[in-house]
Amino acid sequence: MNEELRKKVEERILNSPHVVILGAGASRAACPDGDKNGEILPLMDDFIEVLELDNLKELNLDSQYTNFEDIYNLLAQNKKCDHIRRDLEKKVYDYFNDLIIPDKPTIYDSLLLSLEKKDVVATFNWDPLIVHAYFRNRKFELPNLLFLHGNVTVGYCEKDNVTGFKNTNCKYCGIILKPTKLLYPIHTKDYDLKGFVTSQWKTLQSQINKSFFITIFGYSAPESDTRAIDLMKYAWGEIENREMEQFEIIDIKTRENLRKTWSPFIHSHHYEVHNDFFDSWISKHPRRTLDAYYQQYWMAEFIDNNPIPRNLSFDELWEFYRQIN
Repeated sequence: MNEELRKKVEERILNSPHVVILGAGASRAACPDGDKNGEILPLMDDFIEVLELDNLKELNLDSQYTNFEDIYNLLAQNKKCDHIRRDLEKKVYDYFNDLIIPDKPTIYDSLLLSLEKKDVVATFNWDPLIVHAYFRNRKFELPNLLFLHGNVTVGYCEKDNVTGFKNTNCKYCGIILKPTKLLYPIHTKDYDLKGFVTSQWKTLQSQINKSFFITIFGYSAPESDTRAIDLMKYAWGEIENREMEQFEIIDIKTRENLRKTWSPFIHSHHYEVHNDFFDSWISKHPRRTLDAYYQQYWMAEFIDNNPIPRNLSFDELWEFYRQIN
């Protein structure tokens, strides 16, 4: 590689954001024993049972409707079920709003500390845990957060298009930021309309377009939300034009299953699958993810891993990151 090309490649890689996209599986992995009070972080497969939404069982729905989002969509289409839908929305909001991150360090703490200020963590999750982790580690420069389906911690001023934490004031007009909506009928989700969710998606698309490395953590890409996948794919572009970029998946599903799900984003062999966050590229090269990738795969300078130690106290964890900051 000549010097001019090397500099262009180096600049392209090192100045790109590392984009991490979180699904419900990430929150379950961060708190496998539940939140601080032992409350379980639900997945869509066990959502109804975990939140004890017994009133849904009384609807005598066809047996094919077992997915929570499908059931909510049916309720939203039937005005006679408005009272059930409103009660359901309140129960869901209250459950997630009451969740508290455990006192000891979690995977979310390590994830945020392992990325840089230019990077992005975009979450589909309603729970507040990634925000709780952000606040207790804010002495460090941390990545940007995006909330793709709303979040119980987040507020929004539609007039000024300002996002912040709910019940705080808009920095322009001073009104109290209203909580973001969590539940939408799956067949009418529209990320192209004005509002909070649209602003989050526009930012994510911009970051994906510029990114060199994407990590998908615990997000199953459900068929019920194909629009979300389409928007991400549009921003990523054709895989023929992503011949050197890297795609990482952290999930407990099989490699074959995950390769099939995410094939539109993967060029040839440029992907990794890990069942454990601590085996991921992020964990092995904290705060150096793109630099390590560039050195190893472009410059052929094979480097040693610098893995995040497990089971540390916060003081020990913060000291580890201070040494590599």
